[in-house]
Amino acid sequence: MVTKRPDWSTPAAMAIPPEGYFELERGRYGPTYPKTPACHGFSIIAKVKDGREDVVRAYGKTIEETIAASPDALAPLRLHYLRWVLFDVGSGLHFQYQGIFDTDFDKYTEDAVQLFGATGITTVFTNLEGFPEDWKENPDAFIQFVRDHQVPSFLEYGEYPYATADEIKKALRLKAAFSEMLDQMQ
Repeated sequence: MVTKRPDWSTPAAMAIPPEGYFELERGRYGPTYPKTPACHGFSIIAKVKDGREDVVRAYGKTIEETIAASPDALAPLRLHYLRWVLFDVGSGLHFQYQGIFDTDFDKYTEDAVQLFGATGITTVFTNLEGFPEDWKENPDAFIQFVRDHQVPSFLEYGEYPYATADEIKKALRLKAAFSEMLDQMQ
């Protein structure tokens, strides 16, 4: 049986039930979440430990510098986007991590733990209340923290739905090559 590939050329939206899935399917670490028009992703919201706002912000700068020095440093995560937000809802400072990526939830978190271990880079999550101290030796505790603080979205939209980061980069390389060819013809 041939499965039809989703059409990337037509924008798509998907409304998601409060549970975060349509039909319960268990992954290695809990429910699997559907691939949406925005690919896979998650949002984590957790309270920041007292006095750690500057450390969290500095960690953002560390990521910026890491990527400037080594643009492929986060490549194993197959990311499209990351967005980090600090906000206070009246009960203290909270951190929101939003990531959109091409792999499923379980693979992404496993790859993140492995990446942190291989590079020696620590995770910004160490500044969040309830994050396990033994996360490097206990990946299951890391994954449980992520699961416990995951807040499923209820709507996801994709202007170019289901396209992977590699497919998008390939299309942009083709565009650049075509533009260069046209420039040389003039």
